This record gives sequence, C-alpha cells and structure tokens, in this order.
Amino acid sequence: MEFGHIRRNEHLPARIAGQIARDITEGRMRPGEKLPTEHFLAKALGVSRSVVREAIAQLRNEGLVETRQGVGAFVTEPHARPIRIEQDELADRESFRDLFQLRVPLEIEAAGLAALHHTADDLQRIDEALAGMSGAEKWTAEGILADLAFHRAVAAATGNEYFSVFIGFIAERISVAINAARAAAVLEEIVEVTIEEHVALRDAIASRDPKRAREAMKAHLLGAARRLDLTLEAY
Repeated sequence: MEFGHIRRNEHLPARIAGQIARDITEGRMRPGEKLPTEHFLAKALGVSRSVVREAIAQLRNEGLVETRQGVGAFVTEPHARPIRIEQDELADRESFRDLFQLRVPLEIEAAGLAALHHTADDLQRIDEALAGMSGAEKWTAEGILADLAFHRAVAAATGNEYFSVFIGFIAERISVAINAARAAAVLEEIVEVTIEEHVALRDAIASRDPKRAREAMKAHLLGAARRLDLTLEAY
C-alpha cells in the first residue's frame, strides 16, 4: 500500500478514507490486516492525526475496518461488510449492466407487492412523483429526482422495508450513472415514452392487479435497458 500527500483543497478525511477503501476493495490490504498507525498515516499523507482519526471512523462506519481498543484498526472480512458501490465503478459498462440486471427482478416483484399492499398515502406519493416527471420538459436534474422518487415510492408501497432499502440503493446509483446517457439521447422521445411506461405502471398498481403491475414494470425496465443499449439476460 502506497500513500501520497492529499491535496489541501479537498475534504481530507473523505479523500483518505477513499484511498484506503480502494486498497481494501482491490485486495492490496487483506482481511485481518492491521492498518498503519495514525502517526505513520499522518506523516505519510501530510495531514494531522485528527484527520486520520476521522478517516478511520468513516471506514469503520462503512464496515471496512474494525477498531480494537489499544490495538488499532483492522480490515474486516468481506462477508461482514455492508454493500458498497463506488459511483465511478459504474463507468465500466459491464459493471453497469450487471447492476441493472440485478435491479430488474427486484423491481418487478416490488411492483406486484405494491399492487397488493399499497395504501392511499403510498399511491399519493407515487402520483406526486409521476407529476414531477410529467412537469419536466426534458431530463433535467429535477426530472431524474422525480423518476427516482417514483421507484422509491413503489418500493415503499410493498410494505416490506427491505425492498425500500435495496431498491433505493440500486436505483439511486443507476439514476446518477444514466444521467449522461439521457443527456446524449433524443430527450423529448425518451421523456414521452418513459412517462407513458410509468403511467401504465401506476395504473396497474392502483388497480390492485399484481400480474399487470409486474408486467408493466418489466416492460418499463426492459425498455429502459434497450434505450441504454444494454443486453440483459432474458425474462
């Protein structure tokens, strides 16, 4: 593991935590390995020990290291870590496709459960998100946030908090990653088609028809994959 001085115009603890996190996730630091001392890291990186302590606290919060009183910080086992996906990983097309592939079955099932279990408040949140999408003339940041809010609202309507956790996590990263792709496409066509798909999904959920809701979500996600030129495994 090599360290270089961190630029002063950046948030120092986050930068240091990110550098160590990459060393861990890319295998340069192995599970059970002890991190260098605060004194060593502070000197190697050209920062104060308090900055190093904050960086290690961030790594601990992310589950990448565990600290032992009076001993130091150690790299955790992979199975003990929470999900972590760096946004720059999704610049790799294969990684992006793999994450999108994971999204499909989760959101299809969520749509079916939302049709069965949604409340009036859930449907109102879905409608509010859809209205936000419909009010966007093109895929601006506001439109993308409304799209994300729609999928989160559907997940919440399942009545199963784990769908909200996993779908929210995945959908947020995908939404950020496809922002550039949408900007490069024929925006008016994408907006029109995408809103039509969301309306069909909303109506299926509102009708409490789980089969129709699953089919509508499947059509939407596979349509989105085609627009992004992604080849997914067949459903």
